[in-house]
Amino acid sequence: MLYYGTFDLTSLLFMLPGILLAAWAQAKVSGNFNKYSRVQSAQCITGAETARKILNANGLSYVAIQHVSGELSDHYDPRSKVVRLSDNVFNSTSLAAVAVAAHECGHAIQDAEEYQPMRWRSAIAPAASVATQASWAILMIGFVLSMYGLAMIGALLFGIVVLFQLVTLPVEYNASSRALSILESEGILERDEVGGAKKVLSAAALTYVASLVAAIVSFLNIMRMIIMYRRNRW
Repeated sequence: MLYYGTFDLTSLLFMLPGILLAAWAQAKVSGNFNKYSRVQSAQCITGAETARKILNANGLSYVAIQHVSGELSDHYDPRSKVVRLSDNVFNSTSLAAVAVAAHECGHAIQDAEEYQPMRWRSAIAPAASVATQASWAILMIGFVLSMYGLAMIGALLFGIVVLFQLVTLPVEYNASSRALSILESEGILERDEVGGAKKVLSAAALTYVASLVAAIVSFLNIMRMIIMYRRNRW
């Protein structure tokens, strides 16, 4: 093992691939979004107009569309039945804006059709939110106080975070697949424009892959530290 004081450098090396993948995915998202934010759609339709057209075409006229501040803060709220679009999407007529708006509408359609992975994610989300905040604190307290059982509770809580990231993948990929199909079938984008929209959404999907990989690596590292801790106690 490589140590510097009480710090296990092997843990950092173990987590490095996940960190690098996350950084690469985020850079790819920013690069593709910025690139296609400068390409105007042939129909000159805004993100908000795109969302309204898709929702209405799928019998979801009751789903509202709201403008929210921030960059890439777009999301669908299944509780309020609202598609929220960010500053760079709501009023923009770029390919990137149209693609992102369509993706969020994909989530609204999933919700209306009771797409099962989305139901699972919604059910796990509250526990995952708590686990994200509590798992590391419980782990550290368990290690500091030499309480193996408490450390294991922290590890199990982090396992909920991994499960949430795992369930999120099919939800996001399915929403993007729906979006690309609808953009072409509804004539919102020309066939040669769909490729640009696909690059934007594919890059965004990579961030979820990176998040899952990072979560798995972190979980394995946590279990490794617990096993080392228990061995040292023996």
